[in-house]
Amino acid sequence: MPGQVVLQRVDTIATLVLDNADKLNAIDSAMWQSLRGHMAELNADPDLRCVIVRGAGEKAFAAGGDLEEFPRVRATVEQALTYHDQWVAAALDAIRHCPVPTIAAIEGPCVGGGLEIAGCCDLRIAGRSSRFGAPINRLGFSMYPGEMAGLLDLVGPAVLLEILLEGRILDAAEALAKGLLTRLVDDGQAVVEAEASAARICAGAPLVARWHKQWVHRLMDGRPLDEAEKRAAFDFLATDDYREGLDAFFAKRKPRFHGR
Repeated sequence: MPGQVVLQRVDTIATLVLDNADKLNAIDSAMWQSLRGHMAELNADPDLRCVIVRGAGEKAFAAGGDLEEFPRVRATVEQALTYHDQWVAAALDAIRHCPVPTIAAIEGPCVGGGLEIAGCCDLRIAGRSSRFGAPINRLGFSMYPGEMAGLLDLVGPAVLLEILLEGRILDAAEALAKGLLTRLVDDGQAVVEAEASAARICAGAPLVARWHKQWVHRLMDGRPLDEAEKRAAFDFLATDDYREGLDAFFAKRKPRFHGR
C-alpha cells in the first residue's frame, strides 16, 4: 500500500505529515508527487503564514526513499530522470522556494530523502534520539545533483561531502554541531516545539517574514543589490502592518497584523 502526505490546516499554519508508518515513513514516488502538489498549493496561498513538515507518529521523520519500488520506477535513465528531477527535486525546490517560513519537526531517523526534505526547511527542530545521514554509497547510487542544493546551502561542501562519502549516521548532537539542526528538544517534543515556533512566527508581521526569507535567499547568491532592490527593501513603509506595529509599540499593546 502506498504512503501518503497528509495536509492539515489550522488557521494560517499548514502541517504536512509524511505517512508511511509501516516503513518508518519511507517516501515513495506517490508521496513525492503529493508533496510537490501540496507545496504548489500552499505556495500560492496569500493567507498562509507557516508550514510544518513532520513524520506520522513519533518513530521516524522519514527513513529515506522507498527502496522496494526502485526496480519498478527508476530502472532506466528516463525513469530515473522522471523520478529524481520531476518528482523529488521538484518537491524539494517547492519547499526551498516556499515564501513563508517552513519548520521540520524531527523524531527518529531522518535519512536520505528525509534529510533532503528537512534540509530544505528554514528551521529543523529535533528530538535528542533522532538520527541523520544518507548512506547511499553502500547502496551503489549517488545523490541526484538536483537534490543536493538544500543541503549544500545549509551545511556547505565539506559537511555534505562527509555525509555522502562516509555514509555515516550522525546522532542529533553531532548534527546540531555541524549545522544540520536549529535546536534539540526532548524526545516526543519536536512537534510541540515546532508548533510553538510557528506560533511565534505568526505573532509577527506576515509580510516581514516573507521579506526576510526573500532577502536571505537573495543575498546568498553573492551579487550586490542594485538600486531598485535597495529601494524595494523599504516597501514595508507603505504597509498597514508597519503602521500597526508602530502604533502598538507606542500604545504598549500587542499588534494585530493582517498582512497588508
